[in-house]
Amino acid sequence: MAIKITDECINCGACEPECPNNAIYDAGATWRFADGTGLRGLIDFKGSEVNAEEVQAAVSDEVYYIVSDKCTECVGFHDEPQCAAVCPVDCCVDDENVRETEEELLAKKEWLHLEA
Repeated sequence: MAIKITDECINCGACEPECPNNAIYDAGATWRFADGTGLRGLIDFKGSEVNAEEVQAAVSDEVYYIVSDKCTECVGFHDEPQCAAVCPVDCCVDDENVRETEEELLAKKEWLHLEA
């Protein structure tokens, strides 16, 4: 699964620098697959070809948000999700809509950090 940030977020930003996948963005900020990863140029994403450097729309314009397609719950990096560990209001929680096994999360980590 992935982690999500609930609307209880106070926009403190403590979580953003902790993410090893650069999957956390400020409210209203656009994102790219290439941000903080090894992905460059055209990539295969869920059976479609996507430009890793193409700007994607913000997921939320009210609170910090996590791009679930980049979130690995810190698997392969840390023993627990670092965003949840540092959140002062406990608003970084499991995303019940995105379920992934540990093997899938490790595979996503490898995919995100492949060096071209």
